[in-house]
Amino acid sequence: MNTHSQASAYDGKNLCKGASIVIVRDLTDGYRLLPQADLPRGEKQTMMHPDTELRFMNEEIGYGVFATKLIPKGTIVWVLDDLDQVLEPEYVAALDELRKRDVIKYSFRNQHGQYILCWDKARFVNHSFHANCVGTMYDMELAARDILPGEQLTDDYGTLNLDEPFACMPEEGTDRRCVLPDDLLRYYQQWDQMAGEAFAALLHVPQPLLPLIRPVHRERVRAVAENQTLLDSIRHLYFNRSSEPENQARG
Repeated sequence: MNTHSQASAYDGKNLCKGASIVIVRDLTDGYRLLPQADLPRGEKQTMMHPDTELRFMNEEIGYGVFATKLIPKGTIVWVLDDLDQVLEPEYVAALDELRKRDVIKYSFRNQHGQYILCWDKARFVNHSFHANCVGTMYDMELAARDILPGEQLTDDYGTLNLDEPFACMPEEGTDRRCVLPDDLLRYYQQWDQMAGEAFAALLHVPQPLLPLIRPVHRERVRAVAENQTLLDSIRHLYFNRSSEPENQARG
């Protein structure tokens, strides 16, 4: 995913996500981890979906993540990794400018305002207002539709609690031209619908990442997938910046 600066949404300098290294059999049987594959510049394939690869696109965009095989709708395409760093805002604010710049560039913020600094190739997932991946409250993302071989995986950065507005390349079929820090409050219903439709297929497609769902979320994910309970709205991922000390002092 992307930076928190005002730049093209397709610059390939993405916010990163991660993947669990703890193998737990859960929800269904028969899934296994695939071996890590060597990627350019020493990158290792972690727990983005194993049927993806990192590709250099061009100098303007940089890198992107692409499907190597069909990834059906409802497939888990990313899960949170316990190797990811969770950084408190005070810690980030106290960093020297060089490191702070890169932390902000390559991280996203959760609902608590913490910076999630990930370590795998998921940081190269680019933005689209017509994203084919959708976030959830369960530290995982799903394929919002079938993702074809050779197609780029994309996120809507509006789900990522950007600190500043983010200017984007124009896209057909939408009037949006900028990702805003409060987009989660504007578009959560649209993303909830996408996630709900994807969840309906979750137990009916191959899921190599399914055993890696974090323990705290397993029973809830099972219940949502089996239509026993309602999906938790992604709106709850929104971080209210008015709670930050500098904003309180300003108010």
